[in-house]
Amino acid sequence: MEYTVQKLAKMAGISSRTLRYYDEIGMLNPARINSSGYRIYRQKEVDRLQQILFYRELGVTLEEIRAIITGPAFSAAGALRQHREKLLAKREQLDMLIVNVEKTIAAEEGRIKMTDKEKFEGFKQKMIDDNEKKYGEEIREKYGNEQVDRSNQKVKNMTQEQYAQVEKLGEEVLTTLEQAFATGDPAGELAQKAADLHRQWLCFFWGSYTKEAHAGVAQMYVDDERFTAYYDRKQPGTAAFLRDAVFIYTGMADKDNAG
Repeated sequence: MEYTVQKLAKMAGISSRTLRYYDEIGMLNPARINSSGYRIYRQKEVDRLQQILFYRELGVTLEEIRAIITGPAFSAAGALRQHREKLLAKREQLDMLIVNVEKTIAAEEGRIKMTDKEKFEGFKQKMIDDNEKKYGEEIREKYGNEQVDRSNQKVKNMTQEQYAQVEKLGEEVLTTLEQAFATGDPAGELAQKAADLHRQWLCFFWGSYTKEAHAGVAQMYVDDERFTAYYDRKQPGTAAFLRDAVFIYTGMADKDNAG
């Protein structure tokens, strides 16, 4: 079976412009161009488009998708198995949120009583699942399964007040960091405030705090491109600026200079 851009786009539920863009960036080229100049897609291209849309649904960026599917080690069967695992995890997460909503409705109607802790179970689990999806492999490799599992359990045990506080702190870290970055001084008052807020935020997830571990996390923000992309999404260089501020805050910068 062969498809033109228009037919394949309609079947996949995307725009023709999207298909043409995928061709332009080398992510999904047509099988051939016919005598009339139309892009023609065959089964191989249909299957690749399905893979692309799977990855898009899972929140993977186009740049990452292109790197994955055009890489020499790419396996369609292996990718489908990974998609299945991630979609099952996503379904479990959504099921938990649905149950949480249903319980809340029942509580509002007076049919059941719902504890404050129960009200936030779905959201806390989503926070854990999102972090595992994005950074789980690297974090577990760096800190070990036991420590990561303890951290996840700490999140699950958060009270309503603690959950609200950690969400607020996370926003304060980013806001203060943005203001501090504009000063260009990682040793300045704003930058050191951002580093301290970052410490407070980490302590909601860690069983115990050490300056060395804090500095290690800050360095990881620079070493791992996904963390870097998160902090640099507004201003390139923000992740490195936070790292420098944390190094000064923890005294690690002095140790580096001494070495």
